Amino acid sequence: MAVEITSKIVAYSVKKPEDVPAPAPLADDSPLTVRIPSRPEGTLEAVSEKISYVGAEGRKKVYLLVSFMPVEGVINGQRVVIERPVEFFFPSGQLSSEHQWITATMRSLSLAARGGYVTQAVADLRKVAWDKGLVRCGWNRYGKPVFHDSEVAAIAWSIQQILYRRGFLDEDGLQVPVEDLVVRYSQRLASGNAWQPPSDEEIQRAEQEAQASNGGPVVVGHCPECNGELIMMDGCPTCYAGCGWSKCG
Repeated sequence: MAVEITSKIVAYSVKKPEDVPAPAPLADDSPLTVRIPSRPEGTLEAVSEKISYVGAEGRKKVYLLVSFMPVEGVINGQRVVIERPVEFFFPSGQLSSEHQWITATMRSLSLAARGGYVTQAVADLRKVAWDKGLVRCGWNRYGKPVFHDSEVAAIAWSIQQILYRRGFLDEDGLQVPVEDLVVRYSQRLASGNAWQPPSDEEIQRAEQEAQASNGGPVVVGHCPECNGELIMMDGCPTCYAGCGWSKCG
């Protein structure tokens, strides 16, 4: 904007940098909770997985698709990007009588994902029970089969495993901190490879290194029977106090 000078100039000074007001810091807006109004147009990266489980009606095999997209937010005044699930899709014709309920559940999960609370939504589905007995689906980290209270709970557990392998959840289905998600996504962009969960060999090596550095076995919890210390023994939490309890049975 031009300013007309109508009086005599008698002096002048140069504006110093410190006189310029600093820009206001960006308000924090976690990319984990940023609301996505709708599925964006175009192509999204997706994971397609075949899920197999055994229940009262025998063995069943179904397919599930989970789509992901980068989401931007602000953490500690800095713009960051993470990858989030935004869509869950269960192709039709896999389970005839239950299809409408599964379709409704997938739509609800997609809304939860775009709303920023999919971790809690999937955890709640794992609590669903029915009266037809336990459903066997998948294997835990100790090589033992995992049993669930219903088919819904089995599918929800399978979804958690997809999100774990993608780096969004940890192995127990808990949310990975947003700072770790930022690092994993930036490393993926730099290397071109997605984050991968540690292998059994890497986990065992880390446990052995921890034992060597501490001069003794690593305590991983407390025994539910005698409240003694649990240590990793042959890849399984085992009571160190001697009551004989083991998580692997």
